[in-house]
Amino acid sequence: MKDLSQDPEKMKSLIAFKKRMEVQLEKLTDETKEIQAALDTVNGILLEKGFKRGDIKEALEVPLPKEVVLPNKEIETPTVVVQRSTPQTQSQPVERESVIPLKTMAEEPLALIYFDKQGMHVLPDESKNFSVNTPPFQNFLVEKVFSKMQEKDAELVRAKQIGVDKAFSYNVVREGEHIKEVVIHNVDEERLKELKSSIRWTFEKMYEKVKNT
Repeated sequence: MKDLSQDPEKMKSLIAFKKRMEVQLEKLTDETKEIQAALDTVNGILLEKGFKRGDIKEALEVPLPKEVVLPNKEIETPTVVVQRSTPQTQSQPVERESVIPLKTMAEEPLALIYFDKQGMHVLPDESKNFSVNTPPFQNFLVEKVFSKMQEKDAELVRAKQIGVDKAFSYNVVREGEHIKEVVIHNVDEERLKELKSSIRWTFEKMYEKVKNT
């Protein structure tokens, strides 16, 4: 049998093959890490303290998605989103199945957002006992965010630019003063960004007031 050291061409082929295998192994390793990171994120969401209740179970009973967009590591709050194949326009409601945890900078859970065909649902962390009377829920989130969006769409309805069924609306589900859920209808992509930011900021400020009392 001929010594490989005496056959330069075979040596080059083996070295090239070895490099290709190493590159492929590295790619598979990276993919495994990304999938594991996504799985850890989903597990963390499902095990989030304060989110073990019937309405969350119902919200998560959706068909298994064909594609999952892995969380962006540069984003402060990890998001697991399954985007439908139908193209969206700014005038259309957001149609997606997703679960978004809202947390403080210190990773303290504040609320959970999920989407279904009825709209966008905000479930405050039950252990915080958030009240409708705790600022800045009413004077900022309701009056300056929700009401402004509702007023803008009311004008569009009057101008016959959109139908009543496409107008922004919201409902605060409460038990006494305790906020159980906020249901929001007709949220487009542009408003979704503003709503996530405003809701997270509001509940963080509310939590700061609650924990200091």
